[in-house]
Amino acid sequence: MASIFDLTGKTALITGASSGFGAHFAEVLARAGASLIIGARRTEMLEDIARKVEATGGRCEIISLDVTSADSIANAAKAIERADILVNNAGIVRPTGFLEHSESDWDAVMDTNSKGMFLMTQAAAKGMKARGGGSIINIASILGLRQGGSVVSYAVSKAAAVQLTKVSALELARFGIRVNALAPGYISTDLNGDFWESPAGKAMVQRIPQRRLGQLEDLDGPLLLLASDASAYMNGSIIEIDGGHLVSTL
Repeated sequence: MASIFDLTGKTALITGASSGFGAHFAEVLARAGASLIIGARRTEMLEDIARKVEATGGRCEIISLDVTSADSIANAAKAIERADILVNNAGIVRPTGFLEHSESDWDAVMDTNSKGMFLMTQAAAKGMKARGGGSIINIASILGLRQGGSVVSYAVSKAAAVQLTKVSALELARFGIRVNALAPGYISTDLNGDFWESPAGKAMVQRIPQRRLGQLEDLDGPLLLLASDASAYMNGSIIEIDGGHLVSTL
């Protein structure tokens, strides 16, 4: 019996695919049968991912993509418009206190996390509309739903991701396009592992009701749900994957 998460015959495009969530998502979607298009500014960092996917019989195309640039997106339009599934994963953070947060910090984060998500959604939706539908998955964060210190532009950009998900879900539904979001909590990656071993990191973990960090694998089920027809009647949904962090006491 085929899996309800079977993506055979589908093409999935992942932005910010060179590391972290994006690299993991590429492997997960490839295992589910999707052909991949992976994009980032530094294409050399995508080559290892493509080799891993192809070594297991998958298909993986690399594109140069700067989501903050309308010109870069236009140059990649033919690839973007082939996507049946778009994972808007590209994102950055500039962690500084509110009073120290510079205009350049704000612009960099908002351009990548908010404008980039809008431009990519618009570009991919054009191709999806022409083919009769598709699934767009935005990577938001629990910081778009609650507050945290020293992440002002990131939190605002993720709140924007939540609202962009809902607004675009409303407008694109008539074309058979579903737009949903994942809102991860604290997830352990190669980039943040040292922090979680520090006293400050361990103290933060104790505030999570499950008393543990999320692992990248904890995102697999929600990702496959939204990517596949198993979520055919979900549109504008925000799925929180946070060990209960958002329901913790103040």
